[in-house]
Amino acid sequence: MRLLLERGVVRCGHDGQVANVPSQEWVRVDGSPVLVEQDPVGRSISMCPNVGLNIKPCTSTLVVRTGYSSFISICVAPACLETVVVFTDGTPPGQVEYTVRDHGKGFVVASA
Repeated sequence: MRLLLERGVVRCGHDGQVANVPSQEWVRVDGSPVLVEQDPVGRSISMCPNVGLNIKPCTSTLVVRTGYSSFISICVAPACLETVVVFTDGTPPGQVEYTVRDHGKGFVVASA
């Protein structure tokens, strides 16, 4: 599995754009910081098309369900893998996940 980088493309289940914000700048792959634990949490989501009466568009990411490396850590924080699974705050509640469309084109792989 490949590491998730800041320049990776991450979308909510409805195709809204998730803003990647790295908490560390020390470790980079091909110039882009590697995302670590907590980086996917609380990030803003823009342009979610899931809008309507009694429908809440995705605007923020919530808890991470899975997708951290058990082998690679940066400053004691596990690195995020391209398989990271995160819920969003959109409707239906507790069912919309974000997906990694492009991990960032890094050449480094890690074990789960």
